[in-house]
Amino acid sequence: MSTIESVLKETRSFAPIDAFRQNATLSGMEAYNTVCERANNDYEGFWADLARELLSWHKPFTRTFDGSNAPFFKWFDDGLLNVSWNCLDRHLDQHGDKTAIIFESDDGQSTPISYRSLYEQVCQFANGLRKLGVEKGDRVVIYMPMTVQAVIAMQACARIGAIHSVVFGGFSAGALRDRIIDAGAKIVITANEGMRGGKTVPLKATVDEALDAGGCDSVEKVIVQKRTAGNTPMGARDIGWDELTAGLPLDCEPTWVEADHPLFILYTSGSTGKPKGIQHSSAGYLLGAANSFRWAFDYKPDDVFWCTADVGWITGHTYICYGPLAMGATQVVFEGVPTYPDASRFWSMIERHKVTTFYTAPTAIRSLIKLGADLPKQFDLSSLRLLGTVGEPINPEAWMWYYEVVGGGRCPIVDTWWQTETGSAMIAPMPGAVATKPGSCTLPLPGIMADIVDESGAPVELGNGGFLVIKRPFPSLVRTIWNDADRFRKTYFPDEFNGQYYLAGDSAHRDEDG
Repeated sequence: MSTIESVLKETRSFAPIDAFRQNATLSGMEAYNTVCERANNDYEGFWADLARELLSWHKPFTRTFDGSNAPFFKWFDDGLLNVSWNCLDRHLDQHGDKTAIIFESDDGQSTPISYRSLYEQVCQFANGLRKLGVEKGDRVVIYMPMTVQAVIAMQACARIGAIHSVVFGGFSAGALRDRIIDAGAKIVITANEGMRGGKTVPLKATVDEALDAGGCDSVEKVIVQKRTAGNTPMGARDIGWDELTAGLPLDCEPTWVEADHPLFILYTSGSTGKPKGIQHSSAGYLLGAANSFRWAFDYKPDDVFWCTADVGWITGHTYICYGPLAMGATQVVFEGVPTYPDASRFWSMIERHKVTTFYTAPTAIRSLIKLGADLPKQFDLSSLRLLGTVGEPINPEAWMWYYEVVGGGRCPIVDTWWQTETGSAMIAPMPGAVATKPGSCTLPLPGIMADIVDESGAPVELGNGGFLVIKRPFPSLVRTIWNDADRFRKTYFPDEFNGQYYLAGDSAHRDEDG
């Protein structure tokens, strides 16, 4: 590991342009360094201040951090709050009519949904879940297309203290069954079919196959949203979404939960075979989602944010369902694929919805280059002010195309490194402060003590590579692996590093610029 060399020999560097830097949330390296210094000098105070600034508490916390049972850390543990209340209710008085979501369906129909309308739909569905006997701590598996109803289902679970586990709608019946069994799900929420690239996806049929294979005895009901006109058989355990919610109130008293109450379980297909159920908290996770959304994407109240991920992945949890809504943002939610009905879909959507911040994967960028490198020039992308990438390292030439052709050479690119386990972005350029370099995720967010170490846990010298670690626990960090605390400890806090550092499982390299 000590001799690992980066495949990227990149010398190009792009300082934030003055017009962006002057209006940035963190403006200039001096501001960035000042916040980092604050975190270094008073780590607990740093996070406590952010938690009071960005979250609304039903019962304020008096304890910031408890590391007495490491690595099962606790944050703000004597405080009470509700994640859905933080994402919806607190915006209603001043911003109830503001657009929360612009939903664009696979066929191109566009629907704006205000914060008030989203609140009412979430409350009504939460009342439906309560009618079915769902209580705090019950697990609910969500296996849905990329629609507003998926976000509503997640928020409704959070509202009543139920623990959701979203399973990507492209997963097989076997993968779905494994996750239902491991989570001990009481309810499964699905749709009759999904729409993707002009084709239907048989979601309800896959749920039936998973449940009929046996072992899912915990499941009491399957809620089915009618997404298409397709005819889907309904059995005794099934109930339609509209049937469930008909006539129910449009408000719903939230269940106030402890800060470390599990918000969700998200399964990663671990290399060892059995999926790992990553368990995230309520307060710490939401703080990471909101704060990183504000800092890494330099959020402004008039932004139109678009993350192209699916809610089946952590990116869709953090930067669709929770982070943007916690900050009161307007965002685009897209059901389809970038190549349907043709390869200009993303660019036409940016033009039509006047997207300011666009966050997508390097894989998507590379495929769009191949399908039409000059297509973006045929659309008005002048609304864009920030670009982002997620999911894997981006090769420098794709970065340059993204920067020059899509961003017109004026939009910083926020290349984010993070994981399902970290819950929010860990390493990314603060766009008004840090100079960007093609292929590099640059520097950690303030408060994230990332380092690169050798096999003994000692930091490597500048220009060398090694294991990527985070040296101090942080609020949005995974709390445990569902039903497998021992695996959690061995995987992420191994004895080789004295159980002190969070081991990311990635190798990394620090260049001559640090």
